[in-house]
Amino acid sequence: MVEIAPMAVSAAELKLGTGPVEGAGVRLSLAADLVRYSMRARDPAVLEGVLGRPLPTKIGDTVDGIICLGPDEWYAILPDNFDLARGDGLPVSVVDVSSRALGLVLEGPGVLAVLSSGCPLDLARMGVGRATRTVFETVEIVVWRTSETRWHVEVWRSFATWLWHAFVAAMHGAT
Repeated sequence: MVEIAPMAVSAAELKLGTGPVEGAGVRLSLAADLVRYSMRARDPAVLEGVLGRPLPTKIGDTVDGIICLGPDEWYAILPDNFDLARGDGLPVSVVDVSSRALGLVLEGPGVLAVLSSGCPLDLARMGVGRATRTVFETVEIVVWRTSETRWHVEVWRSFATWLWHAFVAAMHGAT
């Protein structure tokens, strides 16, 4: 019988210190503290001016932690000390969603098997640096392939504990 590490009972507790879990060639851990923004703009150039950096223009592309999720939608995952102007008075929407979501990191040679156990996409075809919105079983997530064997998964805090348990179960073949 495989012993599974005890898990926090709420997303708040999860964020405050659950240690990494390893199994099946995968290490699951919480991402570092990051700030997250949901951004929308009809004219990407205006949003680039607010950010002070270029935006990815093709859906699924990433540039320096900014993911293009749609033709006028971006999701930014930036260092915790990053302070973004809100674009007041400009035709853009910049919303800090840091309190809504958190990141999980899966790394190791078994990551594709774990993620594929609950995701309908063919993630093996996703190149490094690509990201997309999808689901793991019934939970909406954003997956970002940061290297051949490392993935960053964004999830709403209210689903984080469930997703953590689902990943641990998949790591131990209990799906």
